[in-house]
Amino acid sequence: MSPLATDSPGLTATSHPIQRAGAWAVAVLAGRAAPQEVTEVDLDAVAARLVEDVMVAAVAPKDSAVYDWWKVLFALYPNSKATHSKRPRDHAALLPEILALFVPDAPGSRAWPCTFCGAPAAVVWTKKNLPMYDTNKALNTLPPGVAGWPICRGCRVAAWALPYGAWVTAGSATVLSCEQDEAEREFSARNVLRARRIMQLGFDGLAAGARPEAVVLRALKALGPDLPAAATLWSFKNDNQDPWLRVTRTRRAVPLFLATVEGNAEPRRGWRLLELALTRRDKEGQPVKNGPAEAARLLFEAEDGRSRLLLSQLHQLLDEPEKSWSLRNRAALTRLAFIYAEEILGMNPDLKPVATVIADWIEYGGGAPRGRLAEYRNVALSDYKLGALLMQAHFRLTLDGRSVSAGPKDWRPLIQQRPRAWEQRMLLSATVLQLLQERGVAVNERPVDPDEEVRTERLLARPVLGQGDGDNMRDGDGMDDDDDRGAA
Repeated sequence: MSPLATDSPGLTATSHPIQRAGAWAVAVLAGRAAPQEVTEVDLDAVAARLVEDVMVAAVAPKDSAVYDWWKVLFALYPNSKATHSKRPRDHAALLPEILALFVPDAPGSRAWPCTFCGAPAAVVWTKKNLPMYDTNKALNTLPPGVAGWPICRGCRVAAWALPYGAWVTAGSATVLSCEQDEAEREFSARNVLRARRIMQLGFDGLAAGARPEAVVLRALKALGPDLPAAATLWSFKNDNQDPWLRVTRTRRAVPLFLATVEGNAEPRRGWRLLELALTRRDKEGQPVKNGPAEAARLLFEAEDGRSRLLLSQLHQLLDEPEKSWSLRNRAALTRLAFIYAEEILGMNPDLKPVATVIADWIEYGGGAPRGRLAEYRNVALSDYKLGALLMQAHFRLTLDGRSVSAGPKDWRPLIQQRPRAWEQRMLLSATVLQLLQERGVAVNERPVDPDEEVRTERLLARPVLGQGDGDNMRDGDGMDDDDDRGAA
């Protein structure tokens, strides 16, 4: 026999990322420091706010700004009473059905353990009221004859508070899991502000190019170097056509890396140069890609392996023949790459001797240095081809009677198929290019434009676009670089 519903705590944050994000949103909306502090009175107030916002969005004209919030609700609860195409457009007719979602369990009613938190629950919900259910990639579909999942009142409120605490677009949502509660609350608090802006201004009222990763990095920075914490972003789409889930993670050392960059002038300059390089503007000069947000994204690794990482991006920037870097800026970007390798990847290689061999061969090996530099660039990331080039350089310098600073035992870690060899080859390339520039070796690359350097210095002195927090940024869809504002 099922137990009867009894008094229980107002809200519990579980390890389920969607429920947990909703619980933090409830806490922020209620002005509480943590979900466990939320009371039944708080749930009443938050539920009333949810009902009000849902009702406004559900009956809003399609050409109004608040209708964009209906798009958010439709993306998460496509079959609910609030979003169904056959929903009543009359406020009085729809209100009882929305109120019924959040009413307390009737005293003495039959109850079961809540699917999320285990508290007594007298209400069962199907997927039409819960985000991200019924996908062919997860066993979330109810078997025949089962009425639904038992959901307690706190978790029902949390399920619909989710879009306030998540990074939402018109077609997807992103939630955060982190080892430190402070980061989760910061992420939720900023998204609650952003949700209110969407309701007031619509997606077109937000600036272009922001990403949830930038909000997470701001929260991780606040933790400081003494609190290592891994963060996970769960980005998902829940509709009736093609639900998807994408998971990206940071490593536990990211707060230490951020503190090291922020506390040292050279890598801090390198990070700002990276942000500037990743900023894209349209013909009118308006930003369409937010450089700080794109840089933040590079610290997140996708669980399916399809992600662009910071070291690869820095290698690409430093190795572009058509891009001219001053010696100071090249050194700053190179230093940033080595700090990332040390703090995040646990690498601290001494590549100067091997880099010197390659730089000497490019400078003194006969013929035009530009041609030998191009030859090195073609093989820089290949283990076998790099080994052959190093052997060629070693023999050439030896035959010319020049001192050779490194031999086969020094470059062996770079040319074997072993962990971190690929990353070491990218760091080696950065070191070689910096050595050549320090020596003033003429490789016929485009010279540094003094006017461009002046513009760069001015940009470096300006505040970061949006300060990287995403509060007033226009959103992408969390899966690629396309703008998702207009999806319905």
